[in-house]
Amino acid sequence: MDDRRRGIVLVTVLWLIALLSALAMAASVTFRGFAGVIALDQHRVQAEALLTAGVEAAVAAVDVLGDTPLDELDTTITLSTGSVRAHMSDEGGRIDIGRAPVELLAGLFRSVGAHAQEADAIAQAIVSWRKPAGPDQTDAAHPAQAAGGPDKGAQTAQAAGSPDKDAQKADTEVPFTDIRQLALIPGMPPQLVSAIAPFATVYGSETVNPLTAPAQVIAALPGVEATRARSFVQMRRNLPSDSDAAKLAAILGTPPQYLEIKMPTVSVVLTARLESGFTEGARAVVVPVAAGSSPYRVLVWDPVSSRLGD
Repeated sequence: MDDRRRGIVLVTVLWLIALLSALAMAASVTFRGFAGVIALDQHRVQAEALLTAGVEAAVAAVDVLGDTPLDELDTTITLSTGSVRAHMSDEGGRIDIGRAPVELLAGLFRSVGAHAQEADAIAQAIVSWRKPAGPDQTDAAHPAQAAGGPDKGAQTAQAAGSPDKDAQKADTEVPFTDIRQLALIPGMPPQLVSAIAPFATVYGSETVNPLTAPAQVIAALPGVEATRARSFVQMRRNLPSDSDAAKLAAILGTPPQYLEIKMPTVSVVLTARLESGFTEGARAVVVPVAAGSSPYRVLVWDPVSSRLGD
């Protein structure tokens, strides 16, 4: 009888030892998981600080330019935690799909390979599509509405410090909040949306800044051939500092109403890399402010997925 009790006690002890071992292993795995989460959060915080520093550096670089046009600029800053690279370009040098006249839109599609008749039809469809919806139309009448654009537009205006009235105005006057919304227009070829993406914007105006526009955009202007556009882009750095839109229009051979020399709306593509190899990216659209408590306003902040370096 005593031997039997001793056996039961021994089995019970062995089971307790096994249970405690399993609990210890589970706790170890859990703690390692927590440590990994904490490390990842730390990496993200450091990377986001670098991205913010990159935006600050980009705005400072644009400010240093003064009256010099922003024509594709790169800058890199290095801090104790890592480095961040910022690539800057001017959204005002692109064609705004929400505001540009039909001639500019048609020229843009022709410049990326669309036939004249197709380009004209697409441009007209965009102009018709972006007209404000009437009271008898549904909320899905416009790409921005179908994709949640008006709310985004209101948030953007408010984030930039605009009053509610300006936000409401943006809801009715900004039909697109993203180039990809063009794909929602019936009959729009997806390949053409991709083709015009580098030369189009939703943060511009009815005009184009010829001092920052790519050759493809210059070639989209009425009356401008591709050869002349490329020649103009090569020589514009040497143009007199007092060159205005009328003088540039005469050089290009296009009506001056399509051109405007204006303060840049800066697109910044950011890549932050920590010493550990962790990388994170973002795209921001900022507007430098001449006076005020902040030197710039952020219109868009679009983070890119994070990863650990190889």
